[in-house]
Amino acid sequence: MNTAAAASFQQGRQQGYSAGFHAGWRDGACEWAKTSLVTPVPEVMPLRVLYIPQGSLGFDAIDSGIIEALQRCVSELHVGVHEGLLQQAAALSPDIVLVLNGLYTFPPDHLEQIAAIRALGIKTAIWFVDDPYMTAQTVQIAPFYDVVLTHERGTIPLYRQHGCLQVHHLPLAVNESVFRPFRAEKAYEYEVCFIGVAFWNRVELIDSIAGQLSKRKLFIAGGHWDRLKQYPLLASSIHPEGIAPEAAAHYYNGSKIVINMHRSDVPGKDNQIEAQAPGLSLNPRTYDVSACATLQLTDIRDDLYSQYRPGYEIETYGNAQELLQKIDYYLTHEEERLRIAMRGLYRTFREHTMTARIVALLNLLK
Repeated sequence: MNTAAAASFQQGRQQGYSAGFHAGWRDGACEWAKTSLVTPVPEVMPLRVLYIPQGSLGFDAIDSGIIEALQRCVSELHVGVHEGLLQQAAALSPDIVLVLNGLYTFPPDHLEQIAAIRALGIKTAIWFVDDPYMTAQTVQIAPFYDVVLTHERGTIPLYRQHGCLQVHHLPLAVNESVFRPFRAEKAYEYEVCFIGVAFWNRVELIDSIAGQLSKRKLFIAGGHWDRLKQYPLLASSIHPEGIAPEAAAHYYNGSKIVINMHRSDVPGKDNQIEAQAPGLSLNPRTYDVSACATLQLTDIRDDLYSQYRPGYEIETYGNAQELLQKIDYYLTHEEERLRIAMRGLYRTFREHTMTARIVALLNLLK
């Protein structure tokens, strides 16, 4: 074997050893997580709850996570449907009717039925998980409920201004049955991944760094990515449709870095915003990615600092160039990347599971 071939062989051997070592290191950490991060079994509350899911595309993991958590937390759970809310409540006489969002696919007489349910003496609560983007509609819905919960801290004053007396901040959380650490198959292995709708602020950022991203093993999925000016350059890396939560978990586990970009909180374009309610809180992707033991590079929302420790459990970027710099850095600093990812996993399963959120929700509704 000549000198060049020997050097190439040695380099390939070392790279293979390093890749195998770090894959094994992550596997071991994930196995530890499965045994060590078991969600505590909550004390069952003697409550009969009628839960009305959003039931729309994009809310599957949230709905199923809430249902599973309620099954753990209350003595009797009934999952209803949008149509005939009053008839369902009258037949079941629940202690609480809990509605997710109340948007998109709910019937036109939804609010009249909620008012009639309240007249029966049944407590009603709604949890808005798409704030602040649909507040032009949610401020019309909220006053019909006894209790308003929102994942977006910035909208609390808005609901109070519209006459809601009981408004609480309840952050989102991970559906721990779907998003969890495991070894993904090779088909899901990428250097950089983003899954989400191509809102205009996301399009502008990806367009600005498309040339550099095109040199990476990249996976982007979601609707409207044909908005990109640089779409031809990235087309081979784009899956132009939504991804089911279970599949997203495979891509998150298989990718070295997952980008998170929150939707813009500016009125217009993709949003139906009442007044100017700031976006302060975290999207569900924040918890989902961290629960998969993958390094997350996220833009910054105010609530991030109270829920994760940037640079230790999660990484952040303030602009496109910083995002590129950190992608380059963490793709060449494997152990540092894995350690941050594992700390993020631990924090998520310790504090940000849907079970923990539902316990908090039920305590608020007592």
